[in-house]
Amino acid sequence: MKKERIKVSPDVCTYNSEDNKTLILEISIPGVDKKDIDLRMLDDSFTLNAPREDVEFTVALSLCCPVRAAETKAEYHNGLLRIEAPYKDFMENAVQVKVA
Repeated sequence: MKKERIKVSPDVCTYNSEDNKTLILEISIPGVDKKDIDLRMLDDSFTLNAPREDVEFTVALSLCCPVRAAETKAEYHNGLLRIEAPYKDFMENAVQVKVA
């Protein structure tokens, strides 16, 4: 019989890059194999599932500001997942409205 893993929320630290153009997320998920990390980004939120033998790290969070999900980069080293998501220009999808 397969032992069920307990789900735990990992420690998440978010901050701006020095030039204020990128949102940085650092997530502590020690003991996880990189190939087992399931990270999904949207422009306004993300989900993470990262199982290891005894626990499954899982989290779903909204982001403070819209980001370019398709341009997000992530690296995993020594139990720390570092995500860099460039901020989206707030007027990027703005539509010119004709004033009558």
